[in-house]
Amino acid sequence: MLRMSLLATLAFSLCQTPVQAQMSHHQHASEAACEETALRCASKVAPAFASDGTLWLAFMAGGHISVASSKDEGRSFSTPVQVTREKLTLDWGPDARPQIVIDKNGGIALAFSRFRDKAFNGQVLTTRSADGGQSFAEPQPITASNESQRFVALGLDADGSVFAAWIDKRNRVPAQQEGKKYEGAGLFFASSKDGGATYSETRLAADNTCECCRIGLAFASPGHPVVVFRNIFEGGVRDHAVMTFADPASPGEVRRVSNDDWQIAACPHHGPSLSVSPAGTYHATWYTNGKARKGLFYARSQDEGRTFSDPLPLGRANRNPTRPYVLAGPHGATMVWKEFDGEKTAVNAMTSHDEGKSWSKPVAIATTTDTSDHPLLVSNGHKTFLSWMTKADGYRLLPIGDGS
Repeated sequence: MLRMSLLATLAFSLCQTPVQAQMSHHQHASEAACEETALRCASKVAPAFASDGTLWLAFMAGGHISVASSKDEGRSFSTPVQVTREKLTLDWGPDARPQIVIDKNGGIALAFSRFRDKAFNGQVLTTRSADGGQSFAEPQPITASNESQRFVALGLDADGSVFAAWIDKRNRVPAQQEGKKYEGAGLFFASSKDGGATYSETRLAADNTCECCRIGLAFASPGHPVVVFRNIFEGGVRDHAVMTFADPASPGEVRRVSNDDWQIAACPHHGPSLSVSPAGTYHATWYTNGKARKGLFYARSQDEGRTFSDPLPLGRANRNPTRPYVLAGPHGATMVWKEFDGEKTAVNAMTSHDEGKSWSKPVAIATTTDTSDHPLLVSNGHKTFLSWMTKADGYRLLPIGDGS
């Protein structure tokens, strides 16, 4: 159960008006509190713990990607190191954020996307630090393709290799030239055997996926990445799917997470989340506005995504629940999401200690009356934390239970 200390509210915030944000991101070009490259000005933050317990943040601020570290679980941070050398038009879409993974030797791999033009065509860039975050190599494109790439996800495999997946539009023009109808984009992937310094040739995992939602990435076991994404099924239905790779170079079948029947020819900008427990349970959370169901949902699979449990609704419908995130941590699974009551936003949390069969009652663990990033979860191997960037109050790291 969540400890009573979590009931104390912190001053936190709302990322954007929930209904508007689900359908359009063009109005959210700047969510930052200021235009400097300092952490307090960050609009998007991604956390990761190193094996020595150091918390690292990759964040967007002032048109740059930077990193900062904390030795005391987020109470204080090092002076940020600027990763990008020139100011970029970074991808500010609601589901876009930098990605960071840290290997056992302290090597840091980063990936992020920038806009190449005013039509929101993106480019995924990657870089690596081999000196513990003191400096980074010049960011390089993850692929030579000039077509749009966005919403990259990075994962660190057990052997230290890095797996990357993203949404890519390179198949759109060839299909149109052949007179074929082409919806959405493609799910592409690549891997790195040198800690993110270089990546393999990119390959297609699945075509005709939704082009504007974040994807969830986890590992079912060493060498077996799992990706959850909003797919485009027959009839233009944009429901979620999961894919388990046979190995980092071999995509698996596209398996449906839930039949929500959301037929829409637009971009929801509201992607899913995925985590796999040590016991092999797939935990998935997502948003839908389909005919079968509407709102936030959770489901679990114990057969590598072949079948999922009946969707469990999350949050209160009259409070616009948004941005669900799930993590199978050291003492069970945790879910968080945001709700807005008309005055303030609350991050709510639930925990499970039986592989997602049952969940604790929702508890509001943080609130605010200003804007904020999405709520994320991160683990140091001992505890699970809420990671949340807020405009009014800066970055916060809040422990969520320890199994007691």
